[in-house]
Amino acid sequence: MEILIKASQFILSLSLLIVLHEMGHFIPAKLFKTKVEKFYLFFDYKFSLFKKKIGETVYGIGWIPLGGYVKISGMIDESMDTEQMKQPAQPWEFRSKPAWQRLIIMLGGVFVNFVLGIFIYIMLMWAYGEKYLPNENVVDGVWVENELAENLGLQTGDKVLTVDGEKIKKFRGLSLEFINGENYQIERNGQVIDKEIPEDFISQLMDRGKDAGPFLYPRYPFVVAGISDDSPNTKADLKTKDIIIAINGTSIKYFDEAQTELEKYKNKDITVTVKRGTTTKEIPLKVTEDAKLGVGLGQLSFKDLEKLGYYQLADVEYSFSEAIPAGFKKSWKTLTDYVKQLKKIFNPSTGAYKGLGGFISIGSIFPAEWSAQSFWEITAFLSIMLGFMNLLPIPALDGGHVVFTLWEMITGKKPGDKFLEYAQVVGFVLLIILLLFANGNDIFRLFK
Repeated sequence: MEILIKASQFILSLSLLIVLHEMGHFIPAKLFKTKVEKFYLFFDYKFSLFKKKIGETVYGIGWIPLGGYVKISGMIDESMDTEQMKQPAQPWEFRSKPAWQRLIIMLGGVFVNFVLGIFIYIMLMWAYGEKYLPNENVVDGVWVENELAENLGLQTGDKVLTVDGEKIKKFRGLSLEFINGENYQIERNGQVIDKEIPEDFISQLMDRGKDAGPFLYPRYPFVVAGISDDSPNTKADLKTKDIIIAINGTSIKYFDEAQTELEKYKNKDITVTVKRGTTTKEIPLKVTEDAKLGVGLGQLSFKDLEKLGYYQLADVEYSFSEAIPAGFKKSWKTLTDYVKQLKKIFNPSTGAYKGLGGFISIGSIFPAEWSAQSFWEITAFLSIMLGFMNLLPIPALDGGHVVFTLWEMITGKKPGDKFLEYAQVVGFVLLIILLLFANGNDIFRLFK
């Protein structure tokens, strides 16, 4: 059921983005009296799941969910209809239109992607606002409990101040900032320290596996999740969601402090103080020889932690007029972050290519339960991502056609049909290779 819910959201989001992107080509083409022969969601090699001709255009749904297309007369595109190009140019064909009109037609899809992403972010800001843990409110620093964070040179209690000189606003954005960054600054025991992010940081991050979770957490209280079967404390009066706040009278605020304190009492009996609801209770426990209690660490939401006084969350609400600049800012941040990641993918030494994913990766970012907010946030991100990807100067993408058209407008020389045909084939092959690599990564990670 979880897979079905994720897949349904992915297909719905993808279909929406494809249809609107192709509409961005279709509308200006019709405005400039250019004939559009087909308008398709997904590709229809050999046959269609559905098709209907309305006027001069066949509207349909293909069976290959790799995108969609509009077939514009007199244009070398995905259809590779070279026979049509051998005929004399007709006034309703794409190739007969002025270069500026062709440029607008080709940029229409990308324009829609960016506008849609911005619009969705504006509406999300207006409807939901922003709820997050401000990085400056992590006053006691981060919890370092994995090798990756240690390799970065971080220690529990460090306060991450900046990445690449930019102040960190939201704690949940730390992982992404480290992925995109080159250096960072921390405060440790009142001293400000500058550090470099290893070039292969992304590779190390990917090697942890997709289920490893974030590499940095805020410091967390010792919340009891349960008692293991082999624990010496199976009969202790511990309950789920008890919070250990003292060990032998020594106050404990965070789990890492409890770990340090327990090292003093290996194979000894201790008394812990737990907070249970609004009351406190003293409970005798036994510490194992490896300084454990045999107790699982439970999880609390940030809202619960806020109620307990550990962290102060930000809850920002926007009027519609305030949501507009906030939505633009969010869109720009999304775009620039994506560009930074793309640059690292093309640098083999970063290992970022390991994170390149296909349909499984994209589908997996949707939640296992329906959430309108999450669905539209992901759709906005994908819309901006697709807009940028389509702008890349690769033949077979909109960006490739734009480059050739701009060349014509600047030099006054129009590329020949044969050149455009060969360029389209080269671009298509490159895209297929990229598609196979990305989805191959997904399959490799599944087996791994």
